[in-house]
Formats: sequence, structure tokens, C-alpha cells
Amino acid sequence: MNLKSKLLSGLKHKVFMPIVTVLLLLVVVGFTWLEVTKADVEFTHNGETETVVTRAQTVEALLEELEIQLGNDDYLSHELTTEITSDMSIEYKEAVEVVVNDDAQTTTYMTTADTVGEFLQEEAITLQSHDVLSVDEAAAIEDKLTLDINRAVKVTVTDGTNESEEVYTTEETVKDLLDEAAIELSELDRVEPSVDEAIKEDMAISVIRVEEVTDVVEEAVAFSTVRRNDSSITKGKEEVIEAGSNGLIEKRYTVVMENGKEVSRELESEEVKKEASQRIVAVGTKVIQQAPSRGTSSRKAVSGKTITMEATAYNWNCATCDGRGLTATGYNLKANPDGVIAVDPSVIPLGTRVYVEGYGYAVARDTGGAIKGNKIDLHMRSVSAARQFGRRTVKLTIVE
Repeated sequence: MNLKSKLLSGLKHKVFMPIVTVLLLLVVVGFTWLEVTKADVEFTHNGETETVVTRAQTVEALLEELEIQLGNDDYLSHELTTEITSDMSIEYKEAVEVVVNDDAQTTTYMTTADTVGEFLQEEAITLQSHDVLSVDEAAAIEDKLTLDINRAVKVTVTDGTNESEEVYTTEETVKDLLDEAAIELSELDRVEPSVDEAIKEDMAISVIRVEEVTDVVEEAVAFSTVRRNDSSITKGKEEVIEAGSNGLIEKRYTVVMENGKEVSRELESEEVKKEASQRIVAVGTKVIQQAPSRGTSSRKAVSGKTITMEATAYNWNCATCDGRGLTATGYNLKANPDGVIAVDPSVIPLGTRVYVEGYGYAVARDTGGAIKGNKIDLHMRSVSAARQFGRRTVKLTIVE
């Protein structure tokens, strides 16, 4: 190598070394700057925590670096302008959707609460003691979570004769409420309103306890009176041959009771336990003939009060009669058709012996719906005889 070459080689070496030194210095300075400006940040995202090494200067720059877009309802522990420092803890939580069905009203919320209880408190949703929430308040909040709130209403329940009771319920129908309260119904029981009725606030529900019972009643049957002519007894006198006795009939009723009170009664059957015994009265027909006194007529004189009457005639076998032939006093007209008249008892008492002009002696033994005041009805042996008599004015004398 010649001198010139040596000189050039030495010159190059002298120039290269300072350049290398400068470059190395820049590298050291740059590395040192990078190490000084970076920070270790504890970053919690939706409950998961990791350490992030960042050279971001602010929280907002860190989120951009992590490609996180902050929503309006999201939670961030620091302001976006907060400067990043080493060992800093930052929490970020994305808001999730919660749907609340509060009875008939549906509302959608965005929340970052951890539990259902925190969410309800955050949104000021208050539950009363009898309200029912579909999810436990300690349950964690999840995205698209649906909460159903069934609000309890107050109703009044009256079970039969028991005292009314106020009940808070979330059931939908009357039947559901009765099932919830373990109120059982028999086949005959009924409910007002009906079991299918929807529950409403302050509704009054009545359970009517219905039962059917059989009631057996014994009733007396009054005896009838039969009068028979007796020629051995003086006319105008009567004697009781048999006193008569009442009969007995047993009646069975089906009785419907509601809450212990009778509401209806229906006769199902009846049975005669004892037949009534007739009262038999002997009526005297014997006429005592008296010898006429000198200078007097052989016909007995009739004395007493005389009344002018409007008279008609009838027979027991008429079309409107009951066919039994018994008078209002029980006198048998079939057996004893003569000497019987129907009267108004307020004018002529029953049992009074009278003499009727054109008819003869008679006893007031019968009454009639049309016999009012000074009217009498004369019993004839036949219907034709009664028709022939027609209507006429007669003199009636009460026999003394």
C-alpha cells in the first residue's frame, strides 16, 4: 500500500467513527425516552382485569389505542381527559339492555349495575312486600335480561259465615286466588263473582256455602164431622156418637241452605202415618105429637122473630158443588136432604132452627159465597126441584 492509500484509509476511519458514535448515542437516547414515557396500567373491562403497557397520554387515548368506543350509558372510572400514570387502575363497563314488564307496562333500560337489586335501586323501581319479581334480586345482570314484576292487589274474601278477610294477591283469576288460599269448593257451592272473573283492586269475593238437607215434618190432619139423622132423638137435638180424632201425615222436604240459612224448600214425598177418625153426630128427627087443646088448631103455632128473606134453592149434586154432599158444618146432605138451609152466620147463627114460609121447618147448617145479609138458600131433594123453586121473597121465623 502506498502512502496515498494509507492516507485515504486513515481519513475514512477518522470520519466513520464519529458518525457511528452519534448514531449509537441517538439509539440510546431514543430507547431511554421510550422506556421513560411508557406506563403499566391495570385495565378492567367488563369485570376482567389485565395489565396494559401504553404510551397513551390520556384515558381517551388509551381507549382509542384499545379500540374501545365509549357509549352514553357505559361506565368509566375516570374522565377522558385524565392523564395516564404508571400503576394506574382504570375500570370500563359496557351498559347492557334490561327489559322490565311492570304489570301491563313494558320499559327498556340500559344499565351497568352488577345485580338486579342494584339495578332496581338505580332506576328507583320499588317493590312492595306482596309484589312478585321473576328474578332474584341477588342475580347478576345479563344483556337482554327480562324482569317481570307482578304487582299484588288487595281484595276482600268472605268464606261462608266466616269474617271477611283482606288478602293481597298476584293471581289473575278468582279461581287462582281460591287455589292459592286453599279454599276448596263443594259441588253445590258458588262464588260471586264467578271463578273465571279477573282479579281487580278492592274486589269483594264471596264464597256461598250451599248444602241440601232433608227435613221431615209431621202435620196433623183435622178430622171431619158427619151428621146422621136419628129417629130416636127428638127433633132439634143432637148427640155426639164418636168424638173423632186428628190424623197424622209425614212430609219430606228437600231444603236448600246457603251459608246456614234456608233459601228454598221443595216437597219430595208425603206419607199418611195415621188416618183421621170422623166425628159422628146424631141429629134427632123424632117429632113429638101434642094433642090439640080445646078451641085451638091442630097445627103447631110458630112464634119468634120473623125476617123477610130473599130465597133461592140448591142441591148437593149441582154442577158447581164439590159432589161430596157435606155442608160447611159437615152435615151429610146425601143422607139427610130435608130441612137444611144456607145462611149468613152474621144474620142467622149456624145451628138455628127456623120455619121458612113455603118450605117448612129447617136448621141453618150451611153457608155460601153469595149468601150475604138477608139471603138464604134452601136445600132441595133434586137439582130439578131447586130449579123449579127459582128465586122468591119469603118470611123466615126463628123458632123459639
